[in-house]
Amino acid sequence: MPSFWLFKEEPAKYSFADLLADGRTRWDGVRNNLALKYLRQARPGDRFLYYHTGGERAVVGVGEIVSEPYIDPAGEEQRLAVVDVRPLHRLPRPVTLAELKAQPEFEGSPLVRIGRLSVVPITPEQWACVERLAAS
Repeated sequence: MPSFWLFKEEPAKYSFADLLADGRTRWDGVRNNLALKYLRQARPGDRFLYYHTGGERAVVGVGEIVSEPYIDPAGEEQRLAVVDVRPLHRLPRPVTLAELKAQPEFEGSPLVRIGRLSVVPITPEQWACVERLAAS
C-alpha cells in the first residue's frame, strides 16, 4: 500500500507549475535529519502533496514518487538523500495551512507541530481531508 507525504518548497525557488512544466525532477535540498528520515522512507508509487511555503502556505498539487531514495549525486554530504518525483495534478483550489490546522485530522501532525520540516508523513485520513477541502 502506498504511503502519503507532504513536500514543501518555496514557490519562488521551484513551484508546482515548474514541476508540471518539467514533468519530472529530483527532489533535493532536504537537510533536516527528521525530514531526511522521512524522505528515506518514500517509495515509488507513494503520493505526495505539494505545499508552497512562504507567503502562500498552501497545498497546491499532487505528485508521485518515481524512484527509490538515493544519495544526492550533487551533494557534498553522503547523508543527504533525494528521490525523483513527477506531477499528477493541480488541486481544484489551494488548501491553506490555516484550513489544515483547523481540521481534527491534523491535530498532532508534524505539519502543525514542526513547521520547519520540508518532508512530512500524511495519514490516509489527512490525505482525504485535503482532497475534501480542495474540492469544496
